[in-house]
Amino acid sequence: MDLGLEGKVALVTGGSEGIGRAAAERLAQEGASVVICARRDAVLEQTAADIRERTGGEITTVVADVTRDDDVAALFETTVERYGGLDILVNNAGTAAAGRFEEVSDAAWREDLELKVFGAVRCARAAIPWMRQRGGGRIINLSIPGGKAPPAGTLPTSVSRSAGLTLTKVLANEHAADGILVNAVCIGLIKSGQNDRRFERAREDEPGLTRDAYYERLGADVPLGRVGEAEEAGDVIAFLASKRASYVTGTAINIDGGSSPVL
Repeated sequence: MDLGLEGKVALVTGGSEGIGRAAAERLAQEGASVVICARRDAVLEQTAADIRERTGGEITTVVADVTRDDDVAALFETTVERYGGLDILVNNAGTAAAGRFEEVSDAAWREDLELKVFGAVRCARAAIPWMRQRGGGRIINLSIPGGKAPPAGTLPTSVSRSAGLTLTKVLANEHAADGILVNAVCIGLIKSGQNDRRFERAREDEPGLTRDAYYERLGADVPLGRVGEAEEAGDVIAFLASKRASYVTGTAINIDGGSSPVL
């Protein structure tokens, strides 16, 4: 299926590993020019080199922290100077942070909201005028199923992700007339950099634990019986970015193997 992404310009935040990397690679495979940003320069450059080798695609890297106004301004300035505009924004930057209400400090709340909510706000604010000039665009916000149905012990992430879903719906309604489609994907258990780091910590207590065994254990409670691959999330993101999803806006798609208790 031709997704109609040839010649499009995409920006993926948190694009150095995991789902961000998978989305960037899939978009590059479809012919989009892709800008990836993250905070770690060496990891970012290695990711770009790997994607270029695998896809032959056009990849540009920008070291940026989406919690910093100046970094976001420089990120979009570089993107527009190099490619003349922007068609697709994937707001992927974020980390997992989960605790019980009485355990979460003000500092932890601020850090999480700055990264996941205000980071997406800053990037969307910068992207929309350029998309409007192009006659439309796509914004895909990363969330989690807990943003819809938050279990205990998931603060502050579940609140940040719920805010991201509300942002998605409001932006979709406000900018439909501009041809800017805004959707979210709610990521469940996926093989990613964050989960790989959890595996390394688990192996400290179980030296013989293998990565496959770790993910098999995690997947035991998933209805599909396994943990998802980052590429599976990347495929859905690429679809939402494409002309094939031209009547899809203001929705949030679960990519979780059936784990979420809600649609």
